[in-house]
Amino acid sequence: MIVRGIAARAVFSNRKMGKSGLLSGNQVFSGLNCFLPGQTHSLHTHAGQDKLYFVLEGRGNVTVGADTDAIEAGDLVLAREGVQHALENPGPDNLVVLAVMAPPPATRSKSDQ
Repeated sequence: MIVRGIAARAVFSNRKMGKSGLLSGNQVFSGLNCFLPGQTHSLHTHAGQDKLYFVLEGRGNVTVGADTDAIEAGDLVLAREGVQHALENPGPDNLVVLAVMAPPPATRSKSDQ
């Protein structure tokens, strides 16, 4: 399966980070995390799941474990299973991040990822 122009599928919300499911298989899930300036995805972990973040558009900050770093379009981040991680968009532009999880979340619908 091919999804073309994924950045154009970004969904933003004034209330919280927007999410848009892209593709899901038996062993992997992909979706977009979409941040308006000032929005964050709070520190959290995933038991039994690794997560990759690939920055498509914008700039932000990522925390993985004890480290926080600036990220920008073209950067790739790995949050290993069980390691706390978070994203934030300090602005001034929107931030669009491709999130890939393996294995995929089993208890949530694609729109909740």
